[in-house]
Amino acid sequence: MHKKLFSSILLFLLLNILIKPFWILGIDVGVQNAVGAEEFGLYFAIFNFTYIFNILLDLGITNFNNKNIAQHNQLISKHLSGILGIKLILFLVFVMVTFVVGWIVGYDGREFFLLAWMCLNQFLNSLILYLRSNFSGLLMFKTDSLLSVMDRVLMIFFCSLLLWGNVAEEPFRIEWFIGAQTLSYLITAGVALVALINKTKLRKLRLNPALSIVIIRQSLPFALLVLLMASYNRIDPIMLERLLPSGNLSAGIYAGAYRLLEALVMLAYLVSVPLLPVYAKMLKNKEDIRPITRNVFVCVFAFSSGIAISLSCLSSELMALLYDSHIEQSAEVFQILVFGFVPISVTYVFGTLLTANNSLRRLNILSTIALSINIVVNLILIPRYAQVGSAWASVVTQTFVAVSQIVVAIRIFHFKVDRHTSFRLLIYICMVVGINFGLSHLGIHWIWHIVVVGMAMLAMLFGLGLFSLKDVRSIIAER
Repeated sequence: MHKKLFSSILLFLLLNILIKPFWILGIDVGVQNAVGAEEFGLYFAIFNFTYIFNILLDLGITNFNNKNIAQHNQLISKHLSGILGIKLILFLVFVMVTFVVGWIVGYDGREFFLLAWMCLNQFLNSLILYLRSNFSGLLMFKTDSLLSVMDRVLMIFFCSLLLWGNVAEEPFRIEWFIGAQTLSYLITAGVALVALINKTKLRKLRLNPALSIVIIRQSLPFALLVLLMASYNRIDPIMLERLLPSGNLSAGIYAGAYRLLEALVMLAYLVSVPLLPVYAKMLKNKEDIRPITRNVFVCVFAFSSGIAISLSCLSSELMALLYDSHIEQSAEVFQILVFGFVPISVTYVFGTLLTANNSLRRLNILSTIALSINIVVNLILIPRYAQVGSAWASVVTQTFVAVSQIVVAIRIFHFKVDRHTSFRLLIYICMVVGINFGLSHLGIHWIWHIVVVGMAMLAMLFGLGLFSLKDVRSIIAER
């Protein structure tokens, strides 16, 4: 079983690392270059608008189902029938809420048209995640891994044809991009549903009100947390698009800078995946979590801060590599926004720890405050600084979340601040800044800049005693 699980995790990570960065930095970038920053900004704002309310499509059902099916395989047919019915009802609720709020914020005819298609896409994506949770619960990890990238592979195929295949005489339109997503989601959801029906011999849908109430009641605290986190992570381009006369353009420039940060965060998330079960097991067995937390935090903070500093120095080169227009404006935003990678990475350590400890009430309170901070700072800075102000709002919000989670974790688990390690981390950051500053003035190619900084970061981590081969072996042993 351990061999099967390990090989499946490796397959999942490999497929996602190969496919999803290409989707973000290849197809997503290609679409923005084809339609322009203003048109893509409209899409990006509406996408984030629907993403905020995405939790209404799930309410924690996927997590509940994953755990429950793993423990009780024989219930899969009953749950599949009941939960599919719930998902359809939640879809109607989701559409009503998003359209009502869209009307309140002032969406017009075309915006409602795009909103409708993106609501459908959000539902199909949520349906795929739920269907995958059944395969995961049945320990069919390879099937789950293949389904996790199937929609993106199809999107890459369809969008590549539309962008570079000369299959259409007129210029690429953002509606084609959304349609390619819809078709890809439909095919993936269809394949997953047919495979699951064959596995369970499902004959008809049957809504189970008692089961629905149990699932929703258990999932509400987590659902609220996801809603709040989605709001303070995704509200920036929405506020840009609504508050500024040239809001679509500002949202598009922001999207160009955010895209590279999104790719970094995705990799950090994949690395953090094993932490939740490790923490859950250790807390259940009342083991000392301080050593592994210290090691993972030092590693995550050191690498994320080094990467943020380096990429901020190379913001102009990276934006010029990706985009055809608005390069200077995107570089100015990315130069600030990339520093959000540090607190986001830290929250994957301490947020995961607090989640494993079932400290959802504290996390919800912190997320509510974070959302309030984000809205207020955006309202103050956007009218004066546009997308740059929104970048600052994002970094301030993410920093508050990371610091507050660390403080809460210290109080709950009685961590002691290691002044010696903190001092060495400070030295490490100063050295990273110095190396990047020196390389920037040498004028070497950005690839060699990254290679030199990467090697220097590793040397400093081990040289300053922040990490050792013994630490690597201990983390692997915990996993």
